[in-house]
Amino acid sequence: MRASRLVQLLLLLQAGGGATAGALARELEVSVRTVYRDVEALSEAGVPVYCEPGRGGGVRLIDGYRTRLTGLTSDEADAVLLAGLPGAAADLGLGTVLATAQLKMLAALPPELRGRATRIAERVHIDMPGWFQHPDETPTLATVAEALWHDHRLTITYQRRDRTVERTLDPLGLVMKAGTWYLIARDDADIRSYRASRLTTAAPTGDSFTRPPSFDLADHWRSAAEEFARSMLRVSAHCRIRTAHLSLLRLMNDPAAVREALASLGPPDSDGWADITIPAESYEVLAHALLPLGQHIEVIGPPELRATMTTTAAAMLARYRLSTST
Repeated sequence: MRASRLVQLLLLLQAGGGATAGALARELEVSVRTVYRDVEALSEAGVPVYCEPGRGGGVRLIDGYRTRLTGLTSDEADAVLLAGLPGAAADLGLGTVLATAQLKMLAALPPELRGRATRIAERVHIDMPGWFQHPDETPTLATVAEALWHDHRLTITYQRRDRTVERTLDPLGLVMKAGTWYLIARDDADIRSYRASRLTTAAPTGDSFTRPPSFDLADHWRSAAEEFARSMLRVSAHCRIRTAHLSLLRLMNDPAAVREALASLGPPDSDGWADITIPAESYEVLAHALLPLGQHIEVIGPPELRATMTTTAAAMLARYRLSTST
């Protein structure tokens, strides 16, 4: 807390040209004695601050002094170091730039704040991919990023599942999702997403382009992700579920399907069961997703899915009976 307050005190003095200790105490919500102690701490840290006695006096900075961290509190400095994502910066060809920026920021902090900020790297490490996943190889990503920073058009070759295609694109943004990079680019009038690891080549054409003024990367990605998730839900099952165990739906590991299912939930009957429609990518996926819910759910239809659940449950029962008897 004190480190953050020292930065706030410094910025107040810089913005206002000085103030009385009483005014600073009210602004910082501390005692006047605490203000004087903080002024002494800033002075010991090398900040040219002094107290001017008498009428019209107060706490002041030497004329011309300005901190190089205007508006940055110690918590915000921590956040800058924490949010750097060194792996992502390296992927984009910015690893050296990030390291240099962090060194400059640390050099500009007073010693009391610098010690706290440097502890971030010792105590927090961000590992983006999920368990049992390995980051994609993205050899062309730095080239793509360079074109993106400068609004340069790209020629790429892209490996689809069945063939390789060539495209000339206007790169509009890069998105990292769960450790995987995606290029958002304009192909003629369409804006599409390309998995960066499938870009086998990428080269600037030498031409520049003008970004669509209304394009918002975060909004586009959110809409595209939701549309993709909905497009994958091709089948659905009419079920009955115990409302006391709705939380088990999270075992499906498909947030879009769970949201749609919960939106369809009917009122519970006197026994606590309710109708629900659960979507999925396929009936096979749906069967595997519903089995962990055990006795708390019943598939009403379609008949083929109900038959699958019946056959699977019977096979499991037979297996366990066999194991018990032996």
